[in-house]
Amino acid sequence: MPRVLTLLASATSITLCFPLAFAATTAAAQDFPRRPVRFVVPYAPGAINDAVARMLAHRLTETWPHPVIVDNRAGGGTIVGTEIVARSPPDGHTMLLTSVAHAITPALHKKLPYDVVRDFAYVTQVGYGPFLLAVYPGLAATSVKGLIALAKAKPGQIIYGSSGVGGGAHLATEIFKSMAGIDLVHVPYKGGGPAVADLLTGQIHLTFATPIALGGHVKAGKLRALAVTSAKRARALPDLPTMAEACCPGYDAAPGWGVAVPVATPKPIIDKINTAVVGILRQPEVIERYAAQSVELVGGSPAEATAHMQAELARWAKAVKDSGAKID
Repeated sequence: MPRVLTLLASATSITLCFPLAFAATTAAAQDFPRRPVRFVVPYAPGAINDAVARMLAHRLTETWPHPVIVDNRAGGGTIVGTEIVARSPPDGHTMLLTSVAHAITPALHKKLPYDVVRDFAYVTQVGYGPFLLAVYPGLAATSVKGLIALAKAKPGQIIYGSSGVGGGAHLATEIFKSMAGIDLVHVPYKGGGPAVADLLTGQIHLTFATPIALGGHVKAGKLRALAVTSAKRARALPDLPTMAEACCPGYDAAPGWGVAVPVATPKPIIDKINTAVVGILRQPEVIERYAAQSVELVGGSPAEATAHMQAELARWAKAVKDSGAKID
């Protein structure tokens, strides 16, 4: 066959393949899910990360013909569970709950077994939940400005605890320190629980932690809440100012959650997951249930989720650099 005819035949064959491939992908999306969906949560059961995933999984199970099963895979500061999803078949049947750690980890670790940009497709934001800034009642500070004044009067004498080096609570405090121009002493704990326990006894003076961890103690008068770390006031805590209102314009250090899948997952399947998740997040009952956990829902498109993740990576990388936090 002459070369020109060979090239034309090849071009025709390629052209015909595109509609067939598109049709196959579309058909796969229409049939999705074809079996139970694994929703990997890179944390142990319990606490806010698990609660966020389980509420969503329950509603998706009601929506889809197959169940969504939460698979808790804690370890390595979320690295273990995240790698499982990165290495899973890109067919939509394995999803990842992303958290603030997903954006922080690349700045803390020189080498990761995955790349958060290259190896994942971001389906949608789920929502965010602020930290509370709480102090020991014996501390002579009834407002954030009062705390800043006290810290400036006693540099290096005010002690804060966190759930661990490089965690969201640690970095939220470091952002506060930097913006307020104060010197606080950091005591890292193995989890937020021990930090709150020492705050209750006055062993440390303040901490940033979730409303779930602190709310009961605040209501009982055992701790004093000064502000929330989100850009907007929390619906469940409307009387508490934001850190931006209280002291530091532009402050925003609220950890958030999202849904991601392996990067090669076909777009029609990503869109179908997005439609289902966002539809659930718009339901009034779901909004109220998450609000009870101090979680504000977001939703949005895959493009918006991707842009948000890129912004989060930049924001937390700066926080890690400014804090000097190191893991390896």
